[in-house]
Amino acid sequence: MNKSNDFFDAITKPTLVIHRERVQRNITQVARKTREAGVRFRPHFKTHQSAEVGEWFRAQGVEAITVSSVDMAAYFADFQWEDITIAFPCNIRELPRINELAARVRLNLLVESPETAAALQSGLHYPLQVWIKIDVGTGRTGIPWDQYEQIAALAGQIAGSSRLTLAGLLTHAGHSYRATSPQEVNALYHETVGHLNAVREYLAGRGFAGIEISVGDTPSAALVDSLSGINEFRPGNFAYFDVMQMLHGVCREEEIAVAAACPVVAKHPERGRVGDLRRGGTPFQRGDP
Repeated sequence: MNKSNDFFDAITKPTLVIHRERVQRNITQVARKTREAGVRFRPHFKTHQSAEVGEWFRAQGVEAITVSSVDMAAYFADFQWEDITIAFPCNIRELPRINELAARVRLNLLVESPETAAALQSGLHYPLQVWIKIDVGTGRTGIPWDQYEQIAALAGQIAGSSRLTLAGLLTHAGHSYRATSPQEVNALYHETVGHLNAVREYLAGRGFAGIEISVGDTPSAALVDSLSGINEFRPGNFAYFDVMQMLHGVCREEEIAVAAACPVVAKHPERGRVGDLRRGGTPFQRGDP
C-alpha cells in the first residue's frame, strides 16, 4: 500500500498488497508486549505463510513459531526455523513426514485423544514434545477444560511414553473473535487463563509438574493489557489485521497492513455491483465511482 499510480496501473490480476512498515510495526508492538510480560512469543505463521515476513519476526528476536500443518512446518523448516509447533490436532496418517520433521527440528504436536498418543508412541522414530489441546469455549476441537479426569488420564499416558514429553496445555480462544468490546475480550482472556490454570493445578495435585500454558488470539494480542497467567502466546492475524478486526474495535484502520488489489472490468450501478476478475464480482454502494 502507499503505492504510486504506476504500481496499480501495472496490476493485471488479483494481487495481494502488503504494507511492510505496518506489518513490522504490528509485530514490534506484540513482541514488546510479550517481552514485558515475560512470556514466550510463538507467533502463528498461518496468516502470512511467507519466509520473507518470517524474517521480520526473526528481527524481533522470535525463535519459536506456530504453524497449522505439516506442509507449513516443512516449508518454514527449510528457512532455518528450528522450533515449530503444529497447532492442529495431530494427523497420525502423516507419521512418515512427522518423523522427517522431527529429525530436523524441535517439533511440538497437539494431542487430544489416547488413540493419537498411542499411535505416536508406536510410530515415532524420534522423541518430541506434545501439548494437550484444550477447548475453553470455542467448541471446535480439544478436550473440554472441565473434563479433569479425561485430561489427567491423557497426561498420564503421555508421561508413561518413552517418545513423548508433556509440554503443557494449549488452547485457541477463537470465541474472542465474537466479542463486541475490549472489555469482553479482556474478560474472555482472563476466563480462558483461569480455566487453564485450574486444570494445571488439578494436574499438579496428581504429580504432573512443569505444566505450561499456551494461548493465542489476535483480539487478546491487541486489547489485553497484561498477559498474565500464561507461559506462551501464539497470535497470528495481528501481523496484518483486517477490516473485520477493525469493525470489532480490535485495531485501527491505519494498522491494517494487507489489501487485495483487483482490476475492475465492468460497472453496473443499477445492479449495485462491479465486475472484477474474481468469480462473481463485488457488491458496491450506489453512487460509488
